[in-house]
Order: sequence, then C-alpha cells, then structure tokens
Amino acid sequence: MPFRRYVEIGRVAMVNYGPSYGKLVVIVDVVDQNRALVDAPDMVRGAMNFKRLSLTDIKIDIPRMPKKKQLTDAINSADVHGKWANSSWGRKLIVQKKRASLNDFDRFKVMVARIKRSSIVKRELAKLRKGKA
Repeated sequence: MPFRRYVEIGRVAMVNYGPSYGKLVVIVDVVDQNRALVDAPDMVRGAMNFKRLSLTDIKIDIPRMPKKKQLTDAINSADVHGKWANSSWGRKLIVQKKRASLNDFDRFKVMVARIKRSSIVKRELAKLRKGKA
C-alpha cells in the first residue's frame, strides 16, 4: 500500500510554507481538491493549500467543523504535542532548532565533546583489534 497518511478530518499536519511555518494544525474540513480548512488552538481557522501542509501520522477523533473549545480539548486529550515531540520527525526538528540557536562558545564545546568521544571510540576499537590478534 503506497500511502499511509490520508487527508481526513482530524489529521494533524505541519505547515511547511508561509507565515505559520512549523506549526501543527488539524484538518477540520476539506474545501475542495486543493485546499483544506485547518485550525489550531493558537491560530485563526482558515483554508490552506495541501501543498503547504505535510501530513503526520497523528490523527485525533473529532467531528467535522468542531468549535474551538472542542478542538482544543481533543488535542489536549490526545496529547498531540507529546506524540509529536516523541516522534523521530519532531525530535529531528527540535535538534535543528537547538543547533541553530547555539552561540560560538556552545559550538566550540560541541566540537571538543565530539573530539573526546571519537578518541575514546578509537581507543576501545584498538583494544578490540589488539585482543583479536
């Protein structure tokens, strides 16, 4: 089966372009073949092109066109943000944001830690090789 993520009411998507870039939104209705009505607790409900949405594996159980309070309750009860933070996609984006916010000294500390780690790995690998020979 080629597709696992379908455009459906309750599907959580991430905005991949525009002013809401990086936000998690929920599809609350399908307008036509190209657009969906999306909503999130911290944004105004509006139509968005499918090309601007990246569908996630997360789906919540909501009726079509729920009120804002119903949507917020469904998002909180399904722990959407927790599931997103634990997904590999979400973790990767968190790491990217963290790396982008590093200052010069933090990048230096990361470099030193990588050098130390690689030297330890090389040392242990040399011990294993010497033990086999």
